[in-house]
Amino acid sequence: MRFVQYRDGCDRGLGIQLNCGKSIVSLNGTDPTIPVDMVSFLHSEYSIDRIEKIVKEKKKVLQLNQVELLPCITKPDKVICVGLNYKGHCDEQNKPYPKEPFFFSKFPSTIIGPNDAVKHSSKSKALDWEVEMAVVIGNICKNVSVDDAYKYVFGYTIAQDISARDWQKTRNNGQWLIAKSMDTFCPLGSVLVHKNEIPDPHSLQIKCSINGVMKQSGSTEELIHRVDKLVSFLSNLITLLPGDIILTGTPSGVGVFREPKEFLKIGDVIKSEISCIGKMENPVIADE
Repeated sequence: MRFVQYRDGCDRGLGIQLNCGKSIVSLNGTDPTIPVDMVSFLHSEYSIDRIEKIVKEKKKVLQLNQVELLPCITKPDKVICVGLNYKGHCDEQNKPYPKEPFFFSKFPSTIIGPNDAVKHSSKSKALDWEVEMAVVIGNICKNVSVDDAYKYVFGYTIAQDISARDWQKTRNNGQWLIAKSMDTFCPLGSVLVHKNEIPDPHSLQIKCSINGVMKQSGSTEELIHRVDKLVSFLSNLITLLPGDIILTGTPSGVGVFREPKEFLKIGDVIKSEISCIGKMENPVIADE
């Protein structure tokens, strides 16, 4: 199943995408007791079996052109990112493959929708792109083994880890938080694909283009530390909550390691795509 959050006029809702994304079964329109946002739904007791039954009934179906698709997760407790987790991304900067996962964070307030604008801060001269597969946690997750880790994964979506490289490399005393957490720096896909539809998250094609020119093209097969290891490793240090997002890293092709370096400009359009998950397209505008 492919979960979406949407806005229909003044109302928000939770739905399931159908017909190659052309329509949505409104879960709230069928059962008003279902939460209208994904994080609350993940904290609730509703089962996948119950949702499948609602989808089969199709009591309230909305056409895609009737609604605005929102990011599939809003206001999670945590957005955790993994650095240096694709072999090609390590190779392009001549770094060894990390023996342990390398984590940093973004503020949840950075999340924007799949078609929303990335604001180019005047305080940065080096905005960069990083397409990533994101994992969404479905249950409270603490001290979990690698073998049990997938039991705590709800599903997958697509994300961009927009990065101010000047702040990452030379400002804020080497700490990455500001570089990764300026407003709008986490575009997130509209669709949260349940894990049952993606039995192996390590066989997906992942791409990013700028103004129609391909910049990143790789496969999640390149992941150094895989989803089950990431979830287990984190859960033995931090309690993961339903709705928490883990950005799993980016393939090679980011702007800062190109020759010459390339950075985002006002007017650019970032297109991100992961097979079996979906696409998003985010314009870059001035931060006024």
